[in-house]
Amino acid sequence: MNETNLSLSTSQKLQPFLLLSKSVKGVANSKLIMDALSAPGVYVFTELYESPNLVEASTLAEVAPYYRLLEIFLYGTFKDYQENSTQLPALNENQTKKLKLLSIATLSETQQTLSYDLLQSYLDIPTVRELEDLVIDAFYQGILTGKLDQRQRQLQVMYSMGRDLRPQQLNETMNALAAWSSSTTRLLGALDAKIANLQETVQINQQANEEYNNQIEQLRRDIRANSNLKKMDISPVDESIAKKKGYTGEYASPDYNNERVKKR
Repeated sequence: MNETNLSLSTSQKLQPFLLLSKSVKGVANSKLIMDALSAPGVYVFTELYESPNLVEASTLAEVAPYYRLLEIFLYGTFKDYQENSTQLPALNENQTKKLKLLSIATLSETQQTLSYDLLQSYLDIPTVRELEDLVIDAFYQGILTGKLDQRQRQLQVMYSMGRDLRPQQLNETMNALAAWSSSTTRLLGALDAKIANLQETVQINQQANEEYNNQIEQLRRDIRANSNLKKMDISPVDESIAKKKGYTGEYASPDYNNERVKKR
C-alpha cells in the first residue's frame, strides 16, 4: 500500500467518527476519542482533533486528558505517552500497538537506519521477536517499507507514512519549501545560462567550420586555376617560333641540331 492509498484509506475509516463528532456532546467525546484511537487503519486524526464539538468539550476536566491523548496520537510517540502516563487514560492493546507503529514512523523521519536496541528501548519492547513482529505488521499495513537486517540487528527504512503535522511543523515545512523553490530557481537560472553559452559556442563553431570549408574550397579553385594556366603556357605562336629556330618536337634543342650538322 503506497502513501496515497494509505491516506485515502485512513481518511475513509475516520469518516464515521467525524460524523459522530457533529452530534456527540460533552463527556461523551471521551468515548469517541478512545473508539477512534482503537479503530483499525486510522492513523491520522487532525480532522477529528479540530472538530468543533470536540474542541469545545476539551475544556471539560473529564475530557481534557482524552484530548491530550489524542494529541499524542497526532504527532507524539509512545515515549511521550510513557512520560505522561499518570495524567493520561490507560491504553488498550490495540491503541498501544498503534502508537508504537506511529512512533517508528516518527523515528524514521530523521534516521533511515534504526537499530534494534534503539527501537526496543524507545518502544519498551523486551524481545527481538516482538519487535520484528511489530515491524512486519508495519510493512503489511503500509506504514513502512524497508527490510529487517537480523544479522546487523537493524531496520533499514526506505519509506514511512507521513503523520499529522505539529503546529510549528507547518511553518517549518513552508520555509523548507520556500528555500527549495529559491534553490531550484537559482539552479534553473544557472542551467539556462550554461545552455545559452553552449548554444553560442556551437554557433561560433559552426561559423568557424563554414569559414574553414570556404577557405578549402577557395584553395581548390586556386589550385585548379593554376593548373589550367600551366597547360596554356605553350601557345601556337610559341610553337612556330620554336620551329623557326630549329626546335622541333621532342628533340628540338640547339645541342641536338648541332650534333646532326657535325655528323653530316
